[in-house]
Amino acid sequence: MSLLSLTCSQSIYFSTSPPQHLPTKFKNFPFPSTSSTRAATLKFSPFSQRLLGNGNWVSHRNRFHAKSADSEPNANQPSAQVSQENGTVSNSSGNPSTSFLSILCPLLKLFSGGDPSQERNYSLELATSSLSTLARLPWGSKALSDNLYSEEITTLDPPMRLQLFEFEACPFCRRVREAMTELDLSVEVYPCPKGSLRHREMVRRSGGKEQFPFLIDPNTGISLYESGDIVNYLFQQYGKGRSPSTGLLESTLFTGWMPTILRAGRGMTLWEKARQDPPPKKLELFSYENNAYARIVREALCELELAYILHNVGEGSTRTKLLLDASQSKEVPYFIDPNTGAQFGDYKKILSYLFQTYSAATV
Repeated sequence: MSLLSLTCSQSIYFSTSPPQHLPTKFKNFPFPSTSSTRAATLKFSPFSQRLLGNGNWVSHRNRFHAKSADSEPNANQPSAQVSQENGTVSNSSGNPSTSFLSILCPLLKLFSGGDPSQERNYSLELATSSLSTLARLPWGSKALSDNLYSEEITTLDPPMRLQLFEFEACPFCRRVREAMTELDLSVEVYPCPKGSLRHREMVRRSGGKEQFPFLIDPNTGISLYESGDIVNYLFQQYGKGRSPSTGLLESTLFTGWMPTILRAGRGMTLWEKARQDPPPKKLELFSYENNAYARIVREALCELELAYILHNVGEGSTRTKLLLDASQSKEVPYFIDPNTGAQFGDYKKILSYLFQTYSAATV
């Protein structure tokens, strides 16, 4: 069972020694004992160079450390600024991406088309989503296991699903989802829109701060912030050491913003009429990151803050047969609600169903 699916307040503990199958770079890390009252959050950077006695990696670019979720902010630190990764509060130094996102988010809300549950201009919706797909065309469409010239990629899912806390409009969350498509991984997605009632609190309790994306791997006990570090970890752990696709990490600052802008911030803010209580069972979605139709559905799931199991089925995915068995088609998105038995393959029907079924007015 997923560690976070039990309760928001449940802590995650490391064993006294790291799992044996961790990448080499993690094995010498001083893991805390199970007597700790709160999970340690593991952060790393490829720029880290040396380990001090207190467990802090020091470099000119970043730090790698085990940080207790109970840690309090230092009152002597500079004023908080918007985080590069999510537009929320973080004590990081300013940079162009930080400033841009802090201005962009409120502006996009003005042009987001209002109530997402209302009738839409689907021609416009599909046009902007298709342009978003073109902007990220090389990434998030194909499972690397289909590439005859690449090293074989692990195709079986881990024993326990990875848990990703993110929101659809975030460009840094997007590249993590692209990597998961390429690695053909299923994952539990916990959308964290602005105004989140549940999932952002789970991140604060588990990791100590509200920053996205945030990954928990219950198979290894590792939890990570920072999209670049998450992507590197995923490839090291589940791609047999293979490096991320060319340009996947570097391209975010150039084209990663395009879907966010073209979609006018859809999938960024909690719908004000969303139900506060989550459904008993997680929804399921067959999708791949760069599909224009699936993007629109994921935005709605984010705006409703509905946790779901994401079955990535990019080109060449080993999960294609599962999709065929469920829908008799290879088309995505395909949506399953185990709470009601509803199943749809048309994105318009999925949108209508979601906003009708999970509106506070229907409780």
